[in-house]
Amino acid sequence: MYPAPCVSGFTVAKLDEIPKRDTWIPVRDHLGIGAFGVNAYRAEEAGERVISDHTETMAKHEELYLVIEGHATFTVDGDEIDAPTGTLVFVGDSATRRGAVAKEAGTTVLVAGARPGHPFEVSWEESWEESQEAMKLYREERYREAGDVLREAIKRYPNSAGLSYNLACFNSMAGADAATVTEHLDRAIGLYPGFRDMALEDSDFEPVRDDPAFQALVGEPS
Repeated sequence: MYPAPCVSGFTVAKLDEIPKRDTWIPVRDHLGIGAFGVNAYRAEEAGERVISDHTETMAKHEELYLVIEGHATFTVDGDEIDAPTGTLVFVGDSATRRGAVAKEAGTTVLVAGARPGHPFEVSWEESWEESQEAMKLYREERYREAGDVLREAIKRYPNSAGLSYNLACFNSMAGADAATVTEHLDRAIGLYPGFRDMALEDSDFEPVRDDPAFQALVGEPS
């Protein structure tokens, strides 16, 4: 996807002109923004999730949410927030869990974020297409093929913790030996230590859970 045409040092675009990727409208990628993350998300129907339930503990981002169309209900750290058009919700603590559900069809939320005091780095966006393809194969229980997709993606994005973690999951479900699984899981944990605790409860690792190498890597919850 090439950035929108730039004329005289500025760029103009409309959200409806940016090709959607599921509920995600890739604003940053479309405009070629490199200084900060900014994207939009749209729920086509009332009751749909417009912002996934998540934390930012991996990227360490502060995030600002602006409802630009429709009406949403945010849940932030267990508190519900009624958010009609024009509402701003700022979440500064990366460990705070947040998410939002649309109360009206077409609800759209613009999100801007970055890690305070650090140069901005693109995290999950670059490998989105490969991840979507791999997850489709995973849901079809074609684990080996899903792993093949991620192996190619990791060649392009070697520092993606999420790709390495999912590859470890797919390898496990495909019946790979524990050494192969733990190799990729170890890489994922090195990039993002929070994956250690996640692996403890992830059912994808049941085939290797009793292996000494896996137990030595994962240990006890921190």
